[in-house]
Amino acid sequence: MTFTFPDGLSPDVYPLAWLVGRWRGEGVIDYPGIGKKTFVQDLVFDHDGGPYLRFESTLRVLESVVPDKLPDDGEWPAPVPDPTETDPTEAEAPEAEVGEAGTVWSTETGYWRVSSDRPDGLEENKHALEVLVADASGRITVYIGAVGNGRIDLASDAIARTSTASEVRASKRLYGLVQGRLLWVEELAAFGEPLRSYASAELDRQ
Repeated sequence: MTFTFPDGLSPDVYPLAWLVGRWRGEGVIDYPGIGKKTFVQDLVFDHDGGPYLRFESTLRVLESVVPDKLPDDGEWPAPVPDPTETDPTEAEAPEAEVGEAGTVWSTETGYWRVSSDRPDGLEENKHALEVLVADASGRITVYIGAVGNGRIDLASDAIARTSTASEVRASKRLYGLVQGRLLWVEELAAFGEPLRSYASAELDRQ
């Protein structure tokens, strides 16, 4: 299929054009102190004609299969049943964490820009990136990196946080377009841990 640039997209962000759209899929968080959790992610890259892409991501922890699409009212997935209403015959079954399934784990918004600077050593077929991500938990991260050949590498350059936000000292992200799917992995240095794998997901274009 021939790729066409989204209508009105600024030529300044053509190297990021393949990200534009809505993406959805499953992923896994696995980190010391947090444990292992499955989530569904809704990710949007859009634009208003300016020299940047707008970014919005929501992760929801879940215990069940991901439905094909969100219900019309936007509520997904269904609330966890009240434990007091559970069938007594199922009392011996392992319990899911009440309030975890379907609850929002994290939300992020931000802007992605292709930098006009070309750092020394940057390959000819790549473009430098500047990414600003704000996390609703009270943290703002500035990433720098590069995009080229359907791959994006980002590393945190500066992190600012509120007094109540978790202490995250460093972060790296890798995004890749593989057979039409958007795959990503993230590493974090947080909670006294060194930089290590935190989460990953595979998303389909909606």
